[in-house]
This record gives sequence, structure tokens and C-alpha cells, in this order.
Amino acid sequence: MRGLPSNVYLKEVGPRDGLQNEKQWISTDDKVAWINMLSKTGVSEIEYSSFVHPKMIPALKDARDVGKRIIRKSGVTYSALVPNMKGLEYALEAGIDGASVFMSASETHNRKNINKSISETYPVLTEVIKEAKNAGKIVTGYVSTVFDCPYEGRIAVDDVLRVCSQLIDSGVDYLSLGDTIGTAVPTQVENLLEGLFPYFPKDKLILHFHDTRGMAIANIMTALHMGITRFDSTVGGLGGCPYAPGAAGNVATNDVLYLLNGLGVETGINEKRIQEASIYIQNKLGKTLPSRSVAYLKNA
Repeated sequence: MRGLPSNVYLKEVGPRDGLQNEKQWISTDDKVAWINMLSKTGVSEIEYSSFVHPKMIPALKDARDVGKRIIRKSGVTYSALVPNMKGLEYALEAGIDGASVFMSASETHNRKNINKSISETYPVLTEVIKEAKNAGKIVTGYVSTVFDCPYEGRIAVDDVLRVCSQLIDSGVDYLSLGDTIGTAVPTQVENLLEGLFPYFPKDKLILHFHDTRGMAIANIMTALHMGITRFDSTVGGLGGCPYAPGAAGNVATNDVLYLLNGLGVETGINEKRIQEASIYIQNKLGKTLPSRSVAYLKNA
């Protein structure tokens, strides 16, 4: 199909974004075994945990142990979410290749998620970014609610641009733009990207879609045609944000692979091994995951 990239980079965020909202505790042994499975799928990057305070995200309270115990495969980048300097200290101790910092384009969501205003968040993240870069780590800046906010409604492109510019000025290598509540449609994707392209190279932008309204694949198709080649996804469609009421899971890695393979776009990822990793975590959670591809495999 004309107008599509030849290669796409998928970051697997299941062990972090996928598990952070789960009530069912996944043991450290099972997390490690699962991440080791993901390391063998051909994915280039795995965001394996979050170094936020355990009281905030109890499901990931074992981040340090997980980081120390996983078997690291050559060619795979192992990253983690880092909220502040204490989190960075623990993350570096556990072993990270990349640090992900996070904030929101929505003032209200930022306060709910981080307990700080947007202006109060910048100095904290700037220090983390600086120290992570000094340690030789790749830094990604997550910007949540770039389309819609559960508290404020539609978010203006200028608000997203302002936050992205601050993060780039602070030294992040990539910007991950999050449809946190999964309500965006392709016209919103077009509008946002057209507003950002004059300021940021396309290869520095990552799109992070949740699939609450079933629009994630359509939104990815739109982004692909606009030249975006980096996306976040989770095996099986796990996920959800504790501070975004009603948000469903991330777009499923399985379903994105089905799309990309059908389009002839190369990812380097083994679809069968992704399915196996999906079934593994589905069984551990004891519930059916939302991925259409996992459902098909289970019923085939």
C-alpha cells in the first residue's frame, strides 16, 4: 500500500502499562518469566516496570527485584517509568537502558496523576532527565491526555505543543503522545500531528493509543500514512490508567502485528511468540484479554 513506512518500531509496554491497573497480583517470578518470554519475541524495547511509590501502583511494587532478575537479551532495550530522582536512583540500581518520564497536557489530569501542577512538574522532570542522560540512558517523555481528558474534555493542540516543547528543551530523546482515555478518532490524530510536525521530527514522535472506543487501529493507520513509525502497545491489550476513569487497555500488540504484517510493514517481531506471551499472562490474570487476535487463537 502506497504511503506506508517499510519498517515500524513497536515498544512493548505490557509489563508496565499493562499491569499497573490490574487488581490481580502477578508474582515476581511470573513477571520475570513473562518478560523473558517477551525478550524472545523480537521486540526492540520492553518497558518492564515503574519506579513510582508502591502505594501509588501496588501492582509494580517489585520493580527493583524484577529489573535485577530478568534475563537481558542483546539488542533489546529495557526501560522503565521514572517519576523523580528517588525513582531514578532505584531504576539505575535495578538496571535500565531507558528512562521514561511522564506528565499530562491536561492540568487536572496532571494533578490527579502526579499531585502537582504542570508548572511544578517541569523542574522535577528536568532534573531526572538530566541525570538519566548523564548516566547514558535514553529518555522518553510521556505526554498523557493529548486528545481528550476525563476531567477537562478536548485538549487544545497548543497545550500539547507547550508541554512537548518543554520536555524536548529539557533533553528527552522521544515524545510519546498518549490517547490516555482511548477516545480519539483519526481526524484528531491528523490535527495533532499537523500541529506538531513543524516543531519536532517525525522519528522522535511515538503514539500511544488506548482502545476504549475501538479506534486505536484506525488511528494507527492514520499515523502510519502521516509518516509515524513508532508506537507503544501491550500484549493482549492489557492496560488502563488508575487516574483516567473508564479508560480501557492499550492497543494490543497482537492486533497491531496482524495489521502491519498484512500491510507488508516489517517489525522484526514473531507474531506466534507474541501470542504465546499473551496466553501466558492471560492465564496468570485469570481473565480473557481484549485482543481480537488472542480471542481468535483461543477459539481456533
